[in-house]
Amino acid sequence: MKQKKSWLSFALATSAITTSLHAQQTSLWLTTPDRSQLVKQQSSPITFSVDNPVGMVIDVDDQKKYQTMDGFGFALTGGSAQLISRMDGRSRAALLKELFSTDGDGIRVSYLRVSVGSSDMNDHVYSYDDLPAGQTDVKMEKFSIEPDRADVIPVLKQILTINPKIKILASPWSAPFWMKTTGVAKGGVLKPEFYEAYAQYFVKYIQAMKAEGINIDTLTVQNEPLNEKNTPSMLMISPEQADFIENHLGPAFQKAGIKTGIVLYDHNLDHPAYALSILKDSKTNKYIDGSAWHLYGGTVDAMTQVHDAFPKKNIYFTEQSISDRHKSSEMDVAKPVAWIVIGTTRNWTKNVLLWNLAADPQFGPHTNDGGCTECQGALTIDGNNIKRNLAYYTIAQASKFVPAGSVRIDSNSANIIPNVAFETPEGKTVLIVANNSTAEQGFSVRYHGKLFKSTLIPGAVGTYVW
Repeated sequence: MKQKKSWLSFALATSAITTSLHAQQTSLWLTTPDRSQLVKQQSSPITFSVDNPVGMVIDVDDQKKYQTMDGFGFALTGGSAQLISRMDGRSRAALLKELFSTDGDGIRVSYLRVSVGSSDMNDHVYSYDDLPAGQTDVKMEKFSIEPDRADVIPVLKQILTINPKIKILASPWSAPFWMKTTGVAKGGVLKPEFYEAYAQYFVKYIQAMKAEGINIDTLTVQNEPLNEKNTPSMLMISPEQADFIENHLGPAFQKAGIKTGIVLYDHNLDHPAYALSILKDSKTNKYIDGSAWHLYGGTVDAMTQVHDAFPKKNIYFTEQSISDRHKSSEMDVAKPVAWIVIGTTRNWTKNVLLWNLAADPQFGPHTNDGGCTECQGALTIDGNNIKRNLAYYTIAQASKFVPAGSVRIDSNSANIIPNVAFETPEGKTVLIVANNSTAEQGFSVRYHGKLFKSTLIPGAVGTYVW
């Protein structure tokens, strides 16, 4: 009798496991180039099976874990904030809920980048300590974040009421102009005699924003320190940045009790030596949270090179501008998802930020003689009218499904069928797949010995959740 019961129990357990294998389903959220599907959940769920795989196989392995994600989002430039703040109250509230709410039908943006002072996507140039020519203010007695009270601070506060946990990274485009060799917004170098004053400038900024209820999670020392072409901009080569961090900014933050992470570089992936040379200095290294990267030059594996050399330092992807402004209908979303979202996260970044959140139909506001005249926003805002562009859907395919705290897990076949996988804090598995080829791609996904089959048309992106 005992033997019969034992076999019966085994049979029932086996049957239950088999039923579970067949019952588990995956939901697919799809975006296609013809815009007929825009982060849209497909009506027919995909069922796991124990069938033989078809086509390429993407093996997802949750036993191999990598970096924890901080979030996905955009730069909230001064120009973006200005356009949003000028919408009527109802339209603005609806847009911000769509972007930042952590529930409902929105895209759940979880990370923002703001500029310290103006960026090149502001309608005018300013710092928080502007002075007449010939004057200085080394004690920061005239420091004020008043210029941000018109647009940036009110919009940030409204966002924080929707998602109080959103992370914010800040980047300066230039020091106050009286601190620079040129004395003007464009280009120039920070004078060594003002290093200490500039460190206090950042201390004042972090403290002033905190007093407004806005926590700056991380600060990059200089946006694009090798680019003097923007207005504003400032050159800061690696020995200068190392000196500034080690002898001024790091100690100033420590003395003031500021926990904001100091992030170096914040420029293109073609110069990993910039970050490596600073991180190799132990006296500077102790103050550094990580390094930040753009992808206008170089290859994405440079981030892995830096990570492998200094695995305890974080990697951040802080800027890339993408656009579909020259195309009237087709939207090749697979290319930027494969290149940026998948490429950077597979190379250790904790976040993905695109440039920038919003612009008007003329790609403004921007500064004169060095502002970006071709930067299309993720949103085109014209009064209360909103057009959602390529960057919006590129981020949405990840941000909607991969919240902060998710962990990247292993998946293969990235070169043939670009993909990346995550495990969310709620225990869900998310797989993002981009077909950036010119042919339809059929493939199988294998997980815990089960698999499902799927197909993506050329230029399409699918986010699979189970």
